Amino acid sequence: MLAIVAPGQGAQTPGYLAPWLESSESATLLAAYSAAAGLDLAHAGTEASADDIRDTAVAQPLLVASALLSARALLGDSDLPADTILAGHSVGEVAVAALAGVISDEEAMRFVSVRGKAMAAAAAKAGDTGMTAVVGGDRDDVLRAIEAAGLTAANDNGPGQVVAAGTADQLAQLAAAPPDKARLVPLSVAGAFHTVHMQPAVAELAAFASTLDPNKPATRLISNADGAEPETGGEALDRMVAQVSSPVRWDRCLDTLREVGVTGLLELTPAGTLAGIARRGLPGVATFKLSSPDQLDDARAFVADHS
Repeated sequence: MLAIVAPGQGAQTPGYLAPWLESSESATLLAAYSAAAGLDLAHAGTEASADDIRDTAVAQPLLVASALLSARALLGDSDLPADTILAGHSVGEVAVAALAGVISDEEAMRFVSVRGKAMAAAAAKAGDTGMTAVVGGDRDDVLRAIEAAGLTAANDNGPGQVVAAGTADQLAQLAAAPPDKARLVPLSVAGAFHTVHMQPAVAELAAFASTLDPNKPATRLISNADGAEPETGGEALDRMVAQVSSPVRWDRCLDTLREVGVTGLLELTPAGTLAGIARRGLPGVATFKLSSPDQLDDARAFVADHS
């Protein structure tokens, strides 16, 4: 059984879309995505600096566009294999919602444009907030230390990695009393995403979502909220809206992938993060990191092997 996954914020690096835009079809598609998002994604993905694409309002549309771009190049005119299951980490959920047919690619780009701007504004309003990855340590000890510092376990990525989010003072408190045998890695992000600090963005995104007419997922789709599969398009959309200020439970997504018997996991561009997590959290499951168009033939063979 095949899983196709889309990465979240932080996976982008300067220039990573350049190889994809050597194809006129992909360049034309990205231009359409740029028009929908109101952003020059070709520049963002090829010439913009690391600081430029770290901006939440730029990073989020760029990531959704690149996931969709690589997926459309992979599939061509074909539909997803019938037994495929889809999952996206944080903003990656927007890309896989489009692949599942819940919303169109254009609607996904409009949705993520609103999402990115609203979350950037919420972060600015919240003041000095951020996120720190807690790597290793006993899981219960890690969660207790995060709670003791007044932080939120904003991303639970499975074995050995939980991301804490909150104010700078709370993060400093965690750094002063870290969990035993754990390593703290401050993340270069603009705010405390997936926490109460993002609540102002939820209302704005909900208002936009109310203008859409979502479809029932045509392909199995996993929600970050709890690893469950939304039954209707409305439920899928509501979960994506609420998820902006709620923790990403990627650990539960991994549980679902394990339970349904996934044998192969293909990560869309920019690939690497989720495939790495899968190697730790889904032992025995083959992974494929689709990073450039010269891998497309091998990626199609991987899809065929696990469908």
